[in-house]
Amino acid sequence: MEREMTLHEAQMDLLRVVGRMKSVAQIQELRQIVSDYYARKATEGMDRLWESGEWSAEKNEEILNTHLRTPYRCSQ
Repeated sequence: MEREMTLHEAQMDLLRVVGRMKSVAQIQELRQIVSDYYARKATEGMDRLWESGEWSAEKNEEILNTHLRTPYRCSQ
């Protein structure tokens, strides 16, 4: 069963921008801009959590000391 793929307005805008780029350096610059945007949004989100009291140094320590890795068993 084949599904039709549709792009929303933001995706179309980005395709237009990328389509006008003439060099790899321009594409790398755009990647950096997008990366910086998401890094700033993550920082703003964490700042809000700290200011609201939902996040703290204690919570950081708790996560740092939590074992999150899945134990793997060697097959014999």
